[in-house]
Amino acid sequence: MTAEVDRVERAYRDLGARLWRALLGYTGDPEIASDALAEAFAQALARGNDLRSLEDWVWTSAFRIAAGMLKKQHMGEQLPSEERYGLPEPVADLVHALSRISKQQRLAVVMHDYGDRPTHEVATVMGVSPATVYVHLHQGRKRLRKLLEGFDE
Repeated sequence: MTAEVDRVERAYRDLGARLWRALLGYTGDPEIASDALAEAFAQALARGNDLRSLEDWVWTSAFRIAAGMLKKQHMGEQLPSEERYGLPEPVADLVHALSRISKQQRLAVVMHDYGDRPTHEVATVMGVSPATVYVHLHQGRKRLRKLLEGFDE
């Protein structure tokens, strides 16, 4: 096994679960989240030593791949029901609330707040300026707070 394969495997063990959950929050679809995650790591493996920062590249690529899958499959904003996938109640509430904000706001919030990705990386994935990312973050957080307050009742 080469050092590069070891590096990608370590990254998968370290990042995989968290990235999958972020992709689920963005897409609302466990299958798309799994496929995007697998494809991003497969591409990273194929690129070998060409990647400066494996973690940054995988996060960015996985979200781009997921966005492409959503677009290709013409997915709507509606996310699967919590019963179908057996998500714990707080997670299901969050996934449902995320489905009710715009795709751009959802992408910004999930990548930045959950994924802890830097604003410039989020901007690259979204194809907008960092200032626009801040607008989406502000609006998305505000909307999420309002939506999640309704689940407390």
